[in-house]
Amino acid sequence: MATSDAPIEIGHVALVVRDLDKVADFYRDVIGLHPLSREGEGATLGVDGRVLLELRGDKAAVLRNPRGAGLFHTAFLLPSHTELGNWLRHMAIGRHRIQGASDHLVSEAIYLADPEGNGIEVYADRPRDSWRWNGSEVVMATEALDLDALLADANAEWRGVPEGSVVGHVHLQTGAIPEALAFYSGTLGMQTTAQMPSAGFYSSGGYHHHLATNIWNSRGAGPKPEGATGLAEVVLRADAPEIAAVARRAGKAVPADSGSLSLVDPWNLSLTLQPKETTHAG
Repeated sequence: MATSDAPIEIGHVALVVRDLDKVADFYRDVIGLHPLSREGEGATLGVDGRVLLELRGDKAAVLRNPRGAGLFHTAFLLPSHTELGNWLRHMAIGRHRIQGASDHLVSEAIYLADPEGNGIEVYADRPRDSWRWNGSEVVMATEALDLDALLADANAEWRGVPEGSVVGHVHLQTGAIPEALAFYSGTLGMQTTAQMPSAGFYSSGGYHHHLATNIWNSRGAGPKPEGATGLAEVVLRADAPEIAAVARRAGKAVPADSGSLSLVDPWNLSLTLQPKETTHAG
């Protein structure tokens, strides 16, 4: 698991959706997540018994503002370049639509959206010893991804997300970068691994990034309204000392043993830090 040595990493993402069945079927059939639970207007999907995505159905939810604060994409990290090729071939056979594909130097990424417009990235990391760093910042770029070469390296029929897959990172839309840096690097305590006027990237444990924020569609956005579709919560898996340190920086009480910590960023985006041993399904 590529990020498992990080003191803080992504556990799962929770989304509010209007059509629970349609969206759940999409993540099962197109992305390849395995259904884990279904109860009332809620469902969870993941792999290895571990929740990667939680869906909260609400037929009355107001449609998300695509230019507002919220989710830019949830990024599902596959274990290898070959597995990404297998998934891409599955997409081609099923004639499923993608929105883009990029070589980021540290990773190979393919982009699409779910039926309610929530952004998705499916990606594979390049070997860590190939990543280049300038001091504390990782060298990333956005170059064309050779899809033909990726397809040529596929070696097996796609049977769903393989063991070892995780949510590698979550990219958020926010209203301003200075305030995002202050929260995600300051309060949350993550390392800023890349920064530009319109985006910031944040990491724990030497990964290229676990969280990112941008203002590409959402410059000047205010707080996310309650009762809208889209991002409900990002759940982070964290070592207990990290949770305690974040609580102190946020001016909150340190949770008791095995306790969780809930935060909201300056745009009313919810994050929950849970001890790593408590974030598996069942």
